[in-house]
Amino acid sequence: MQKILKVRIDNVSLDEAAEKVLKWARGWGWRKKMVTTPNPEIILEALKNQKFRRALNKAGLNTPDGTGILWAAKYKRITEKNRSKFIKLVKWIFSLLTVFFYPPYIRSEFKERVTGADLVMEICKRISENEDDRENLKIFMLGAREGVAEKAKKVLEEKYKGLRISGTWAGTPLPRDEKQIIRKINDSEADILFVAYGAPAQELWITRNLKKLKTIKVALGIGGTFDYIAGVRKRSPLWMQKIGLEWFYRLIIQPSRIKRIYNATIKFPLKVFRSTVGS
Repeated sequence: MQKILKVRIDNVSLDEAAEKVLKWARGWGWRKKMVTTPNPEIILEALKNQKFRRALNKAGLNTPDGTGILWAAKYKRITEKNRSKFIKLVKWIFSLLTVFFYPPYIRSEFKERVTGADLVMEICKRISENEDDRENLKIFMLGAREGVAEKAKKVLEEKYKGLRISGTWAGTPLPRDEKQIIRKINDSEADILFVAYGAPAQELWITRNLKKLKTIKVALGIGGTFDYIAGVRKRSPLWMQKIGLEWFYRLIIQPSRIKRIYNATIKFPLKVFRSTVGS
């Protein structure tokens, strides 16, 4: 576990994260859990939004979603004993260059990057492969644009035989819609809830409502995952994901994301640097 700009990030692999979720879904532990997948944008939002930051730090699990998170953990480690601002600046530049030229260097503090999309797929895969889980665990999919969750449901059920998705609903994260959504989820008798409203709306929605969901044992904030599964939006090629260039692919296919990409690739590294030199 490490804190990146005041947000706790847990050092788990994809396998470990999926197994934790399934243990909680099976009833292991007495308290309902929230799982989040913080990336640099989420960290920046949490830095200025105390309510959101508090929700993240109370979550049962926060997986490191983003090359920037892996880099930040490595940079903090290699500068923790340095007092010189100049040395920290040199290491900041050096470590950023390794993101592009030697990616393995930044992957020593966290086991691996664990995205919301990968975690959802791994959970569904494991349920499909386990007879008891197929029989006993049900999923509810909340969020995304109208019809997207339903498309994603069909894809998942076709890919993972025996998977039981007991309900989908677009809804909104607005408090005025909460009673209707809670009723639908409770009627579904689902054990696992995937919430795709985007951060911070999805995490704040879970924080407000998790105790009201009678059968849900674990709820995950998973951003745009339904869009990827349904084919509404494409993920970058695997080789780009592995070397940390997923942001570049998104910029090419969605130029409107330039502000978000600036925050993740420029603003976030600068914030991390400043946090280590006390300014």
